[in-house]
Amino acid sequence: METVRAAERALMARLPEGALMQRAAAGLGAACAELLGRVYGSRVVLLVGSGDNGGDALYAGARLARRGAGVTAVLLSPERAHARGLDALWRAGGVSLVPEAAGDAIGRADLVVDGIVGIGGRGGLRPDAERLVAAVERTRAAVVAVDLPSGVEADSGEVRGAAVRADLTVTFGTYKPGLLVDPAREYAGVVRLVDIGLELPAEPELESLQHADVAGLLPHPAAESDKYRRGVVGIAAGSARYPGAAVLAVSGALRGGAGAVRYVGPAAEAVIARFPETLVSDRGPAKAGRVQAWVTGPGAGDDAATVAEVLAAEVPVLLDADGLRLAERDTVRGRTAPTLMTPHAGEAAALLGVAREEVEGARLAAVRELAAVYRATVLLKGSTTLVADAAGGAVRVNATGTPWLATAGSGDVLSGLGGSLLAAGLSALDAGSVAAYLHGLAGRFAARGAPAGAHDVAECVPRAWRDVRD
Repeated sequence: METVRAAERALMARLPEGALMQRAAAGLGAACAELLGRVYGSRVVLLVGSGDNGGDALYAGARLARRGAGVTAVLLSPERAHARGLDALWRAGGVSLVPEAAGDAIGRADLVVDGIVGIGGRGGLRPDAERLVAAVERTRAAVVAVDLPSGVEADSGEVRGAAVRADLTVTFGTYKPGLLVDPAREYAGVVRLVDIGLELPAEPELESLQHADVAGLLPHPAAESDKYRRGVVGIAAGSARYPGAAVLAVSGALRGGAGAVRYVGPAAEAVIARFPETLVSDRGPAKAGRVQAWVTGPGAGDDAATVAEVLAAEVPVLLDADGLRLAERDTVRGRTAPTLMTPHAGEAAALLGVAREEVEGARLAAVRELAAVYRATVLLKGSTTLVADAAGGAVRVNATGTPWLATAGSGDVLSGLGGSLLAAGLSALDAGSVAAYLHGLAGRFAARGAPAGAHDVAECVPRAWRDVRD
């Protein structure tokens, strides 16, 4: 976030005093008015801290007051409130209160604007702010956060105690990590970006691919392509106990852009019965035939030998599920070909030797650490998926999914899909990012607000692919 602060300081140095805050307040006021629908006669409460977020809230409140809203500012530090913003609110007809006298105003509010703390906030809220947040939660008022919800960490997405749960967050200049990364993301609600003219560096800390970005990465067969030129992905997965994992991984792989899928493992009969186009071998990964990438681990049980054999191959490898537990760290670190690891929070915690709660509370730090420790690209699954590579560049954030994707076998489909994209020629970072994007969209199409199985998700991957491409 220091890059954002530096960009704000540079812009403020070129603009007349207060101009940048007025830009932010104009966007914030317009968003609040749109959410209210009818501004005249509405009751608006501003929770005002001592920083610039409080000033933004006061100026936006003044705009709403001039349009006929009844606006009350609750000043957490009256002596440190933004003086010009407060004067603008008073001149527009707004009033101010101290927190101890704000209970009735908050209880009757139609809209609450959270301007308690901004991107400089650290370590959770103070007790007086916590009490205000608790009072807001007991109301039916809509909540708009200024730049990001108070109580969340802008840099990491961590939440240390109480935090504002917003219906809408109006952020300025650029998206902050805390608006994209869980657990903070769930506090942000809908996020609206307001352009205030910031000039940011070309290399951000986070990236979030959109349809056009993904469309540019999708593999497309040329006129002279055959199944081998398009890439062959090998699937070394499943066991006598978990044959379905192999079937689901193959189902994802067949829809991921590679020209052919080879399967090696004890679930061959189940795989060939469901997908007769699969090339099945019983000779082990090293003798199965040429592939451009391998997937190993889903449903593997305790088959460490197969996982090790796959990791010895000099082609990209996607490592998932049991493979994450069975693989030796030094083996993964020593690979010269790319490795894409796809853990969920529990698996990531085991790999790092920490509690699951520690990973869930600091997902951005966890995915970066895993990528550095294993010298691999890491896709950390969750309601927002994070993809980081060992080079330490921007972490990619994907939020196309749905909670209905939290179903048995869904990760196996993702593994096959990602492995197929590796075999088709995408880098580990791009394969993981595109797989997460398509998998999330497919999950939405499969569920449509109702439960869906992993096989339903796999069958919707072509629809997601077409949706992105078209």
